[in-house]
Amino acid sequence: MKPKIIVILGATSTGKSDLAVKIAKKWSGEVISADSRQVYKGLNLGTGKITKKEMQGVPHHLLDVVNPKNKFTVTKYQMLTNFTIVNILKKEKIPIICGGAGFYIDAVINNVVFPEVPPNKKLRKILEKQSVEKLLKTLLKLDKKRAEDILEKNEQNNKVRLVRAIEIAKALGEIPHLETKPSNYHFIKIGLKLDDKKLKEKIKDRLITRIKKGMLKEAQNLHKKGLSFKRMREIGLEYRYMALYLENKITKPEMLEQLTNEINHYAKRQTTWFKRDPEIVWFNPKDIKKIEKYIKKELKNNNK
Repeated sequence: MKPKIIVILGATSTGKSDLAVKIAKKWSGEVISADSRQVYKGLNLGTGKITKKEMQGVPHHLLDVVNPKNKFTVTKYQMLTNFTIVNILKKEKIPIICGGAGFYIDAVINNVVFPEVPPNKKLRKILEKQSVEKLLKTLLKLDKKRAEDILEKNEQNNKVRLVRAIEIAKALGEIPHLETKPSNYHFIKIGLKLDDKKLKEKIKDRLITRIKKGMLKEAQNLHKKGLSFKRMREIGLEYRYMALYLENKITKPEMLEQLTNEINHYAKRQTTWFKRDPEIVWFNPKDIKKIEKYIKKELKNNNK
C-alpha cells in the first residue's frame, strides 16, 4: 500500500490553514505549507502566515526557511517537501500539504523532473534590457504553461523569474515538456471553494484585518533590515503594493484598491489552475463533517 498524503488546496482566503489544523489534530498529522512566499522569514502579515497560536500545537513545515533577499525555487520546494514527507511518515503521522501555490503542489504530486539548464549570460544581457511586459509576451509564446504559473503566483513583475523561464524555454526548445515520474504516495486532494461574492468579501476583510495588525509596519521593518523595495516588488502581491506606497509612488487608498483588485485576480488564477485536476474533490469550507467523512473513507480505502 502506498502511504497516504492529504492535500488541502484552493484560492487565497478560503480557510485552508484552519482546516489543515483541524484535520491534523483529528488524524495525527503534520502540515507542510505549499505557499511560494510563506517560505520567506519575516514575511508574516503580508503573506497571511499562520501564527503559533493558530497552529494549536500542530507541527508546521516549510515556513520561514529562507531569507527574503534570496530566491526560492520550485525545485528547492520539491526537494524539501519530499524530505519532510519521509520524516513525517517515519513518525507514523500523516503529511498534510496545505496551500495555494499550484505549481509547487503539482511538482510534488506529479513527481516532476526539472531539467538542469546552465545560465546563458549572452541571452540574459539581451533579456534584462527588456520590459517585464515584453518578457511575459515572449514567455507566453515559448512556454504558455510556465507563463501561466508565473501569473498564478503573481510573479509577472519579477524580471529575474521571467528571464530564467525564457532561458530554460529557449534551451529546451519551443515548448518544453516537463517529465513526470510515478509517485510513491497516494494523494487525497481536497479543494476549498467559495462563490465569487463571498470570496471577494473574505479577501477584503482579511486584507483590512492584516493592515490593522501592522502589515505596513512589517514592510517598513523589513526594508530597514535591508530588504530592498525592488526585491519587495519582485516578491509580489502585498509586498509589491506596500513597496510602491512606501516609495510614495501611490497613495494609501490607491494601494488598498489596487491590492484588493490584484488579490481578486490572483484568486481567479489559482482557481483556474486547480480546475485542471479532475482528482480534486471540492467542498465549501464550512462543510467540515462532509470533508472529514470523505477523508475517513479515503484513508480506509486500498490504494488504486
